[in-house]
Amino acid sequence: MKDSLISAGRAALVPLVACAVALGGLTAWTASGAAGRPAAVTVEDARVLVPFGIENTAAMFRLRNAGDADDELIGVDVPSAGGAMLSRTVVKNGAGSMRMVPSATVPARGTLKMTPHGLDIMVYRPPQVRVGDRLPFVLRFRESGTIRAEATVVRAGS
Repeated sequence: MKDSLISAGRAALVPLVACAVALGGLTAWTASGAAGRPAAVTVEDARVLVPFGIENTAAMFRLRNAGDADDELIGVDVPSAGGAMLSRTVVKNGAGSMRMVPSATVPARGTLKMTPHGLDIMVYRPPQVRVGDRLPFVLRFRESGTIRAEATVVRAGS
């Protein structure tokens, strides 16, 4: 009986030591910073073009990710407008057209800069605004969650 208890104790000791070693290694890895930081997106330079006699306009943001993991912009809302979507200008045979895109990657430790000639946010039926007004946006990210931002209304080319 005593021998079987000693054998059982030794058998239980092996997985216990393995768990302790693994936990110690993971703790050291995390403490050293090697585990990385999650995606952390901030919004900068938020601009929306003043509508020019049309029902749609474009908004551009500079999205900075200070984290060690990529993030994805997966949706946009403009509460005071008829709708919004991510779009990209595509030039083929000298003619440009707009294409809806489902998401846009904000690279780890990097920046995604939107422009009116590349990736932007198409805003449908925007409210009446003037240069200098601010228009609220709700940006949804896969990792960073929801970020509220205000874009300043500017003239095209500014």
